[in-house]
Amino acid sequence: MFAYPASMGTRGKPGIGAPGTGAGSRSRPAGVITRGTTNANRLRRVDRWLTGVHGRLLRTAADPLVVDVGYGASPVTTVELSRRLRTVRTDVAVVGFEIDPERVAAALPYAGNGLTFARGGFEVPLPAGRSATAIRAFNVLRQYDEDAVPAAWARMCARLAPDGLLVEGTCDELGRRAVWLGIGSDARPRTVTFAARLAGLGRPSELAERLPKALIHRNVPGEPVHAFLTAFDRAWDLHAPLAAFGARQRWLAATATLARDWPVCDGPARRRQGEVTVAWSAVAPSGRVLTP
Repeated sequence: MFAYPASMGTRGKPGIGAPGTGAGSRSRPAGVITRGTTNANRLRRVDRWLTGVHGRLLRTAADPLVVDVGYGASPVTTVELSRRLRTVRTDVAVVGFEIDPERVAAALPYAGNGLTFARGGFEVPLPAGRSATAIRAFNVLRQYDEDAVPAAWARMCARLAPDGLLVEGTCDELGRRAVWLGIGSDARPRTVTFAARLAGLGRPSELAERLPKALIHRNVPGEPVHAFLTAFDRAWDLHAPLAAFGARQRWLAATATLARDWPVCDGPARRRQGEVTVAWSAVAPSGRVLTP
């Protein structure tokens, strides 16, 4: 059973602050209130990746606790996350945090079966002694300056278990296109995953508009992420004849070609889902190390 502070302070525009244990959240949550826009099944792609690629992390966790930071005006995607995680680990606990107390109050009727809601932000104010196995933070950092991103990562990662995972990314309103980062407990990105509903995808570079904040301004000539997307488009064009057999066959062929020159981390099983994951080191901003 979780026990949270009765009062989490006043509303306003708090800064992200320094990494810590989350104790400071008793005065004011870290972050700013988002627009709150969300839709049912919007985060299905990242949830599918989390349970599929990192299912072992959940199954072997001594204290399976997953956090959703900034679920928005409706808790629907947090409820869905809890249900999906329970297919991997039936005793998983899921906590949804929001800065806006009205959103927390609106979510409380959906609590139960290991799912709880509380007020909080990037500080992730878990009860003392508990750490998160995984944290999902989607569509919450795009409104910040690029320079603020590492501090937000650090604050959240400070609440992870040593082998924990932060998943931070962005998707469109219906969840048909998404890009997310897999970040270790040291607040350093490990991977970048590009995911899409393949039907209707013109070119892979269309995913650029969903790049996370750490990359969105780097999609310009001379930057690694731009080179990656350009190479992806070339591979896509190369296999245009396969479009007659469906977008999935073309995607599989294009990602296989891409893997010859880029450190692609996944195999055909994941790519059949409309995903491709590449090492962060291959697309990280040039000439800059993102550290808090």
